[in-house]
Amino acid sequence: MKTGDEYFDSKEFQERLAIYEESVSSGQPVFMDAEELAEIADYYQMTYRKDKADEAIDLALSLAPGGIAPLTYKIHESLFNHQIDDAERYFSQITETDAPDYVYDQAEIMIAKGEIQEADTMLHDLLDKTPDEERQDFIFDIASIFQDYGIYDKAMEWIKMASREDTPEFKELMARTYFGLGHYKDSEKLFNELIDTNPFSKNYWKALANIQLMNENFSGAIQSSEYAIAIDPDDPDSLMAKANGLYELGNYQDALDYYERYVKLDDSDEVVLLRLGTCLINVERADQAIQVLDKALKKAAADSPSLVDIYQELAFAYGLKGDTDKAIACLDKTEDLDCDHADMEVLKGHILLGNNRIMEAQEHFRKAIIDTQTPQQTFLRIIVSTYDNKYVQTAYQLFLRYFKEYGDETNEGYAYMALCCHDLKRDDEFLHYLKKACEVCPQECKSVLSSFFPEDMTPKDYYEYIKKQMNS
Repeated sequence: MKTGDEYFDSKEFQERLAIYEESVSSGQPVFMDAEELAEIADYYQMTYRKDKADEAIDLALSLAPGGIAPLTYKIHESLFNHQIDDAERYFSQITETDAPDYVYDQAEIMIAKGEIQEADTMLHDLLDKTPDEERQDFIFDIASIFQDYGIYDKAMEWIKMASREDTPEFKELMARTYFGLGHYKDSEKLFNELIDTNPFSKNYWKALANIQLMNENFSGAIQSSEYAIAIDPDDPDSLMAKANGLYELGNYQDALDYYERYVKLDDSDEVVLLRLGTCLINVERADQAIQVLDKALKKAAADSPSLVDIYQELAFAYGLKGDTDKAIACLDKTEDLDCDHADMEVLKGHILLGNNRIMEAQEHFRKAIIDTQTPQQTFLRIIVSTYDNKYVQTAYQLFLRYFKEYGDETNEGYAYMALCCHDLKRDDEFLHYLKKACEVCPQECKSVLSSFFPEDMTPKDYYEYIKKQMNS
């Protein structure tokens, strides 16, 4: 299984791995030292085979109970699982206290405890004592640690102390740190340079895809992730990047396929299950969506920020089945969660309206208006819900009130009003609101009205295009 890591994918390591696996499968003694076994455990962990990783690391610890390589593995595993006490216990067992990794392990534990400045000060003190010939490697390693833990400002501070190198390793560290700091253009430039030198690195293509997702270049992200998938068809991060790009473009059927492939490899993330459930709802597979979203609920911690969205999508799924009471019950569960409760009332009204329970829907809409801190946005959501539920004439009348009350305060809503006028065959008003929408809120215009126009057309050209169509 390819990892994208130059060493683990090398012939040298793969031959050692084959010897180890042959020894294990045949029941013969494994003639390897603790460091080699720790590397094999790292490889298994990287390729999502935890049981095999645990087996290799247990063997390494039995050979060298105080060895820094297997104990560093256990420290990293503990920190990943937020078990700092366990990490400190493993750290106390290390006998090779003069090894560089001993200092790195100590720094990582301090960072995980939130002692970032203390760790930085300790490392600066050690840098002052580091021989000149080892200084560059030490700085690189410390910058990498801060970058791994998402402390990007500290990572950049350390990078700036290093001598600039035109090596793939240095460029990648810079690129990932730029990404973490939100400097996406700088990061993208470096990853493109890295791809030029090594177009068969799935890690570079994955990184580029994630940058493009952040820049909302969803088509580019899909293309970059496809290169990564071509290199390794079962790489979870590549599958995720392509799924996310397709999802953002509203291509739920194809996104569904890639989320399902991801979940077969790793079903532990409630956010992925949430998106999978959303795709199933959008392709009208409500029963399967409910199963997936129930699984997401079980995976989610009590303080997960995804809980509100999971309950919301469950409500949509039950609404799709016509089980309105269960849908409302799902939204009721958000009452004790941190969310926009007025928005939840709008959603209750939307689902009830979709099932012709008009009086109940109106009651929830009224409650939303009373409770809201943002009356303009709430009123707009209610009108859009009215339109989506095919009460077009009512939505039109509500829009007239909306623009009378908020027309001087907002650029939102004009594209939806244009849609209402189009459906009601009010052609002059359709043109009026379309022109206004293109001028004041092109993003909303594209989102709401793009199906009327050629795919590559921008909103600034919508008005003239429709005018010509209507006059021809």
